[in-house]
Amino acid sequence: MENAIYAALTRQSGLMNEMRVIANNIANANTNGFRREGVIFSEYLSATGRGTEGLSMAHARGRLLDLEQAGMTRTGGSYDLAIDGPGFFAVETAEGPRLTRAGAFLASAEGELMTAEGHRLLDEGLAPIQLPPGAAQIAIGPDGTVSADGQQIARVGLFAAPDPATMLRQGGTMFAADPATLEPAGEARIQQGFLEDSNVDPIAEISRMIEVQRAYEIGQTLLDREDRRIRDTITAMTR
Repeated sequence: MENAIYAALTRQSGLMNEMRVIANNIANANTNGFRREGVIFSEYLSATGRGTEGLSMAHARGRLLDLEQAGMTRTGGSYDLAIDGPGFFAVETAEGPRLTRAGAFLASAEGELMTAEGHRLLDEGLAPIQLPPGAAQIAIGPDGTVSADGQQIARVGLFAAPDPATMLRQGGTMFAADPATLEPAGEARIQQGFLEDSNVDPIAEISRMIEVQRAYEIGQTLLDREDRRIRDTITAMTR
């Protein structure tokens, strides 16, 4: 196989990877707290032999997380929380704490705040938040202070975002978190009765999908032409 085909195949592979990422972004355009992703393309050189020039190859396995603030939708729910500013909630999973911007919580039968999937919301010390039985009114202040009938009982943990390049998605809206590296998000504030929207722009994503599809078609045309050229050359040599 010639070098041109190797180079084209690496580019095609990267474009397929980007198409999957774009499709996932579009699918989650209406998912509360979803953070869009992008694909990072880079170039690396592969040796082709002593005394020859290297072969330029495409690399598109890196992903970059977009942490841009999205809009908020008023729900009026006592346990619906949106973060205004940079920061994340922490929820408890079987694999350890996870960070999320999705703030649709509910109270379990045991009085714990949790997600619809059963992940408990954690306080600033990474402990579950327990509501007192029989509380008539639950208020959550901008700093995360949780009050039941006027009595402060806990504070919702708000944690600073790690480096986006190191954040690994765990599920649709959750990201892996090392408890030892979590720090308070000093500028973040909570809005009770709101949910943050997805920060995906569907029109921009669809436009990018069209661009990627066209680029893939051009690459496929190049591969087809190279294949025909090689076949024609071999046929001519064997006559």
